[in-house]
Amino acid sequence: MASWNSLPLDVTYQIFGWIAFVSWSISFYPQVILNFRRKSVVGLNFDFLVFNITKHSSYLIYNAALFFSPAVQRQYREKYGSDEMIPVAANDVAFSIHAVALTAFTLFQVLIYDRGNQKVSKTCIGITVIVLLSALVCLILAWPKHSWLWLVSVFNTLQVCMTAIKYIPQAFMNFQRKSTVGWSIGNILLDLVGGVLNFAQLGIQSIDQKTLVNFYGNIGKTLLSVEVVLFDVLFILQHYVFYLVKNDGNTTTPEGNVTSLIDPDDEKPELKNV
Repeated sequence: MASWNSLPLDVTYQIFGWIAFVSWSISFYPQVILNFRRKSVVGLNFDFLVFNITKHSSYLIYNAALFFSPAVQRQYREKYGSDEMIPVAANDVAFSIHAVALTAFTLFQVLIYDRGNQKVSKTCIGITVIVLLSALVCLILAWPKHSWLWLVSVFNTLQVCMTAIKYIPQAFMNFQRKSTVGWSIGNILLDLVGGVLNFAQLGIQSIDQKTLVNFYGNIGKTLLSVEVVLFDVLFILQHYVFYLVKNDGNTTTPEGNVTSLIDPDDEKPELKNV
């Protein structure tokens, strides 16, 4: 069984992994808090949430299976070499569990807060049904031959595809509204940190093992990191450059109306006699 050659690299790998876990985990909370404060989910794309929970559920299955299952680990080493390290860390499993739980809670907020006229699109429903049916078919095919590594690799591929798809509705919604109001930029900044450190983990392991096997042995983690960074940069540009809301005494609402910061219910000041 493979082990680390360098203790400092091992420690750095673990530190980066857990910082990525904290950053990615905390990234869910700004949106949850924003929804709670506004008592509204207007501006948050529901397709994004549905795709997100499908993605994270698939990633959880992959991470948990490769980290905990001796059968999957054995098949991994048979395919990539007996001296190869398993490319899933404890922080990957912990993140996946937390991500599924927080995304489910955000979906619960959609049910109890003001939604405006927003709803899940038929396209989103169709894609999600296709993904679930595909997973079921793959399970049926893998069961007789116990092709567990192939099966979890399918879930890994699904999460990569869903990662690319899930960001598109929110990015397009921001473009249509010419606004990022209701969409938490704190989520994106923390997400970016997690993506960079996640990719750095793979690099550190490659340096220690003197091989690039872990990059394509866990191609899902590699592509996930790249996709996260690219889309987060796009969202940052949308928020701070393309659709910047100026603090000039007025706030642009998600629908594009301009609303005075002064509460209309406040009493108007009386004019004194001169």
